[in-house]
Amino acid sequence: MSRRPHIAVIGAGAWGTALACAMAATGADVTLWMRNPVPAGTRTLPRLPDITLPDTITITGDFPRIADAVLLVTPVQTARAVSTRLQTVLDPVVPVVTCCKGLEQATSLLPLDVLAQTMPSRPTGVLSGPNFAIEIARGLPAAATLACADLALAQTLTALLNTSSFRLYASDDAAGVQLAGAAKNVIAIGAGITIGAGLGENARAALITRAVAEIGRLAEAIGGRASTLAGLAGMGDLILTCTGRGSRNYSVGLELGEGRPLADILASRTTVAEGVLTAPAMLALARKHNVRVPIIETVTRLLNEGVSIEEARHLLLDRPPTRE
Repeated sequence: MSRRPHIAVIGAGAWGTALACAMAATGADVTLWMRNPVPAGTRTLPRLPDITLPDTITITGDFPRIADAVLLVTPVQTARAVSTRLQTVLDPVVPVVTCCKGLEQATSLLPLDVLAQTMPSRPTGVLSGPNFAIEIARGLPAAATLACADLALAQTLTALLNTSSFRLYASDDAAGVQLAGAAKNVIAIGAGITIGAGLGENARAALITRAVAEIGRLAEAIGGRASTLAGLAGMGDLILTCTGRGSRNYSVGLELGEGRPLADILASRTTVAEGVLTAPAMLALARKHNVRVPIIETVTRLLNEGVSIEEARHLLLDRPPTRE
């Protein structure tokens, strides 16, 4: 009798909880690591209280030593510390797939670049796409991209992690997929500001479309492909995050557009809006590679320099015309 696959999920926030539920649907045994373990027998978790976890999910405070795959689902800003600890116990051949979106604020590094430092020589990949956690946890239809530098590894992992309701597509553009996932959070804040300030649907559509162009330029500068922006990790995730009220970054932008101070917005939340921290790191990355990113720069200035919405409007619209 063949052994059931074992998939470990590191991080029990909303996204980690949802991915654990999705992985249970593959027929695998799933280990869900929590920083603060819950009592034995717990079947619901705080971030998704309406979801009852399948019996094949084991909640633990211990890192796995062996698994067929590990999904790292911590916020980007804690990925370095968590992956460093995980590396000390996990068998070196086990692939680790990062499922967080953003850039490390202090270094402007993408998640896989962080893992290259904390988990050298380990097979790694990135999972990203237009996915709201609650819908994944409920088993509603969704799709995502799983990218590795080694396409064969990406294809092996998609075969392992794919389900009838969570369809995965393999890619070898890990750089482009990561950059798209990080940038869309910044753009979503801008889209929310646009709607919250009453600038209209036309303005939001223009913002999203032009964002694809500037993210594509930056993707190529770091070794990715602009064409990746046409896929699930690019346009798919941008559309969802820039229009869905379930998006944390979009909702932050909405409140900013309505005039609420950023400090008050963040103080009232228990969830992380990665775009707030990613924006300045993304701008620093673009400047390092001499890439023009006017939308990302304007959102960063709105968040960190006290630029008004009217000033931001002029920064974007009063630039000289150019070709598409």
